[in-house]
Amino acid sequence: MNALPTFTALGSGATVLMLHGIGGGHLAFAPQVESLAGAGYRAIAWDMPGYGHSAPIEPYTFKGLAQSCVDLIDALQCDCVTLVGHSMGGMVAQEVIARRPDKVSRLVLAGTSAAFGKRTDGRDADAWARQFVAQRTAPLDAGKSMAEVAQVLVPQMAGPGALPEGLRLAEHCMGGVPAATYRRALDCLVTFDRQAALRDIRVPTLLIGGEFDRVAAPSVMKQMAEAIPNARYAELKGIGHLMNLEAPEDFDGLLLDFLAEPAPSPASDLH
Repeated sequence: MNALPTFTALGSGATVLMLHGIGGGHLAFAPQVESLAGAGYRAIAWDMPGYGHSAPIEPYTFKGLAQSCVDLIDALQCDCVTLVGHSMGGMVAQEVIARRPDKVSRLVLAGTSAAFGKRTDGRDADAWARQFVAQRTAPLDAGKSMAEVAQVLVPQMAGPGALPEGLRLAEHCMGGVPAATYRRALDCLVTFDRQAALRDIRVPTLLIGGEFDRVAAPSVMKQMAEAIPNARYAELKGIGHLMNLEAPEDFDGLLLDFLAEPAPSPASDLH
């Protein structure tokens, strides 16, 4: 039995659980925690296993990460939650709803995809995935710290309209990720493929893309929205991959509007 992940909590009301990306931590959702709590929600942001004070899991897989998330939902003593997942956290969110749809009432997927490294140009996807991991770990192999990696990567992921304070927080978060966890998360990341499960997502779903996101392209996010029955896509102009920190007010506006919408009646889902 793995230890429960650590998390930050603020506010009371319906629970919104936020799952950060590979370079994140609970602080990566600091603006959203504040906004959601102020709007009458219980805002929870976890440290994914291996991040912050959360113990790593063995093996480090999406199955294990999803189970850790479900364990946390159970520990929060709520029947179901709104899941907000950014980047790799969006993949964990997809894995959770595929395995335990009863635990999720609404879904927000930001800057993420339904599969990693699936190529359509005939090249070997496995070789491409290995190359991706090698490129991301090369600076660490060369002796650089995670803080130095963050100083290079974060500006590359941002759009021209990014809030400077948001990027500083993003660098701080990524700089604090243990190098060993970052390596394991990268190895896990390239295994993800839940494309076939998109059509089975039955809860209201909001997908948020960044106009300049080169990690999870807007075109990929739009395709996902089309595949999920009760989904829509919104795009933040001038913004890149770290959208909730680059444009927190705009991101929070989309999130709060979505949460305020009345839930569809269960009868509308029957076939």
